[in-house]
Amino acid sequence: MEDKNITVISDKPNEANTSISGSSMTKAGRLAMELSQEKKRLKQELEELQTEYDEIKPTTPTGTRDWYVKWIAMLLAVAGIFLISASYTLYGQIAYVVSCIGWIYVGMQWGDRAIMIGSSVSCTAIAMNLVNTLTST
Repeated sequence: MEDKNITVISDKPNEANTSISGSSMTKAGRLAMELSQEKKRLKQELEELQTEYDEIKPTTPTGTRDWYVKWIAMLLAVAGIFLISASYTLYGQIAYVVSCIGWIYVGMQWGDRAIMIGSSVSCTAIAMNLVNTLTST
């Protein structure tokens, strides 16, 4: 005789996980139920991981004008510091002042007051020292 017991399995999230051990569900039906639950769990885990990724991914733009200015300004700041340390004070101060102006531009584009204020203060200090260097010679 053929087994004509057919069980319909639903993938709806509101159905509770019922005990299937005493039912007349076939092995394929039980396996489908388990796979459905595993799929639901993996989908939820993927959503959680996507949320975590969205929270930690960088939000600064790439490939735009301010992105290039940011990196050029960073390189000029590092070069300025090394030039000042190597006793090329005038060139180091000029490089650092240009770097600060670049960072002020970036801060204005991003609407970031902390970048603008920090760059303005350091630019003013270095510019004052640069003026003293140029006038004392």
